[in-house]
Amino acid sequence: MPFQMPLRFDGDDYLPKRDDVRLTGQLLRVWNAVCDQNWYSLKEIAEKTGDPEASISAQLRHLRKPRFGAHLVERLHITRGFYKYRLTPKLKDLS
Repeated sequence: MPFQMPLRFDGDDYLPKRDDVRLTGQLLRVWNAVCDQNWYSLKEIAEKTGDPEASISAQLRHLRKPRFGAHLVERLHITRGFYKYRLTPKLKDLS
């Protein structure tokens, strides 16, 4: 598992009963789509997951946070507001 369960989301409009299952599923779909360390645009990730680009962007930001694993999410500028993203999973210390 790339992050500890249960996940702790937050936000002004966040309601755990309403949002936890949806956001957890979305985060896992984004993780599975980009965990191969290749570069992807938000559109490419959306095509793989079926999730909206804005939601994918939010989930990529979550993956950078310590409570979601503090994974490395790089952003590569392509042209005029167009970026690609690459996830490098942070491996837990196994010692």
